[in-house]
Amino acid sequence: MDFSVFLQQFLNGLSIGSVYAIFALGYTLVFSILGIVNFAHSAVFTLGAYFTYVLCGGTFGFNGILANLSLPKEVHLPFFVAIFVSSIFTGLISIAIERIAFRPLRDRHADPLLTLVSSLGVAVAIVNTIQYLVGAESYNFPANIYGSLPAAINFGSPDKPIAIRTVQILIFGVSVIVLAILTYGINFTKIGKAMKAVAENATTASLLGINTDFFIVLTFFVSGFLGGLAGTLVGSSVSIAGPYFGIGFGLKGLAVIVLGGLGNIPGAVVGGIVLGLAESFVPSNQSAYKDAVAFALLFIVLLVRPQGILGKTFVQKV
Repeated sequence: MDFSVFLQQFLNGLSIGSVYAIFALGYTLVFSILGIVNFAHSAVFTLGAYFTYVLCGGTFGFNGILANLSLPKEVHLPFFVAIFVSSIFTGLISIAIERIAFRPLRDRHADPLLTLVSSLGVAVAIVNTIQYLVGAESYNFPANIYGSLPAAINFGSPDKPIAIRTVQILIFGVSVIVLAILTYGINFTKIGKAMKAVAENATTASLLGINTDFFIVLTFFVSGFLGGLAGTLVGSSVSIAGPYFGIGFGLKGLAVIVLGGLGNIPGAVVGGIVLGLAESFVPSNQSAYKDAVAFALLFIVLLVRPQGILGKTFVQKV
């Protein structure tokens, strides 16, 4: 393989892998606190893309009860402002999901399987609501959302160009910044350390004076924020492929947290990068098998290391 092609594929893999990492961190945070997988996270991912699309001035299609809806020009937001606002919206929606689908069952000490089914039901309800409101069409972000930036940047020479789409560079840059802020917040702030304490043992944390309910709500907000952010980044790179846009990425997110190690935050980052790089090096004429390659890699890693790349082996005492 030519070096320029290798470098191009490598950078592409880092770009998509970093988005996988952000999305998977939303799963990981909730799993580390409650020990369950929030299947509604994929629907939050979809909502983030739709919110940013309309805040940037996008117009919905001819189907659904919000057909032809577009916000007035006076309230259109620049892309990087819109992505922040929409992520706050998805964080608040994630809190609502926790109040509706998780807290009542948690208060009753219900079986974790019931909570998982409840989150799946919320995901289906959100997806169907989106379809009812705006139809099932695909939507493309406006071509000028990044301002005057060029469509691609050449990292090579005029003779041997290595052209990387500007959107992929921005995606990688935003992902690195978000991951750095999250890592610092969790490891070096009082709030982050309290979240880790709740994740370690909620009962003991409560006895030590930590408001566990508050940190559960905060975890869902951060999870929803990350999910909405990832949805926008992917949607702006390709398109919003209808209400079921987040399902495929939801499966990838689950693969990432298993690959990196369940409940392990650094593992989610490593798993996302590994999965992104694996997909990027699939030959273009075999692109239909990208998902197969990704999940084959997951299968192989789990055969060799069942706890995941950075996961810990738990000893069960009897």
